[in-house]
Amino acid sequence: MTDVTKTRNADTLARPFTVRGLTSRNRIAMAPMTRNFSPGGVPGRDVADYYTRRAVGGVGLIITEGTYIDHESAGTSDRVPRFHGQDALAGWADVADSVHRVGGAIIPQLWHVGVTRTEGAPPVVDAEPVGPSGVSLAGEPKGRAMTRKDLDDVIGAFADAAAAAERIGFDGVELHGAHGYLIDQFLWAGSNRRTDAYGGDIVARTRFAAEIVAACRAAVSDAFPLFFRMSQWKMNTYDAKLARTPGELDTLLTPLAEAGVDVFHASTRRYWLPEFDDSDLNLAGWVKKISGRPTVTVGSVGLDGEFSGAFRGNDSAVTGIDDLLDRMERDEFDMVAVGRALIADPEWPRKTLRGSTEDIAPFAAEMLKSLR
Repeated sequence: MTDVTKTRNADTLARPFTVRGLTSRNRIAMAPMTRNFSPGGVPGRDVADYYTRRAVGGVGLIITEGTYIDHESAGTSDRVPRFHGQDALAGWADVADSVHRVGGAIIPQLWHVGVTRTEGAPPVVDAEPVGPSGVSLAGEPKGRAMTRKDLDDVIGAFADAAAAAERIGFDGVELHGAHGYLIDQFLWAGSNRRTDAYGGDIVARTRFAAEIVAACRAAVSDAFPLFFRMSQWKMNTYDAKLARTPGELDTLLTPLAEAGVDVFHASTRRYWLPEFDDSDLNLAGWVKKISGRPTVTVGSVGLDGEFSGAFRGNDSAVTGIDDLLDRMERDEFDMVAVGRALIADPEWPRKTLRGSTEDIAPFAAEMLKSLR
């Protein structure tokens, strides 16, 4: 790698990023990735060490794997961590403290799986899947439509989790509003068939998400930022669209920004793909342009294969990030979230910033079987 490329990497990625009271020492975030290594929903010392290794390796902001809020239908595994209960919160406090001791910032991702919950699965085996309309993402009957009480309970559980995150020392929170999970199920016309105030046109479909954001904003201090993860695609429905035009995206984003979202995390499978015709802006670029809020981009950063291949046993080789740097230099987005490349090599940020990319380890699907 030439000195010019090395300098460019550092100049573009090593700049601090600040939002409210959170400062990341650079523009590199760890993407949230479900790992299933928290038996009983409690993150142990191995989870703390896992995240801390990435902070030691140079990650500026850790976004944790999805963590279940305190609602009986929120989860679908007893190995995914909870963000409620004294035991789980004590584990998370240890994670946050460990990351902070090595100079990293960290936020938990708060999650409710909604109607994608597997019936009969832990952590609450008799909990019924719930969603906006009692249909699966494929449009088939599943679970039940949420009542007004259900909505209030879930909104309150998100707010309680946000307050707990601030209380135990985290630097902010991310609300999981992507990939076809509960919040996203309300946003997407394909899964939201309600005829009340929470369904119908785009604005009505944002109401539930906006009320969650507003409740979280009211539950935390002004110094505590709220990130919101969003996506067009859903699990196994990769061609799904919340917004088919920039105008529709504007209509979607405005209520969320007004409710208190500080940063949008725009999830795509390949960060370099344009979101709409007649522009090379990706989704994070469009979201920033329309909302005026900072954005995080993500999607196959530093690797030649996208994430879904990993679940089929596919490995991915290391690739360059010139296009990413081009986009960051144009101020298309503010941070980049790195996923599987950080599972493969916790030192990815440090090696990238110092120009030692030839030393970066490639990703092997086998790596998903252990917390290393």
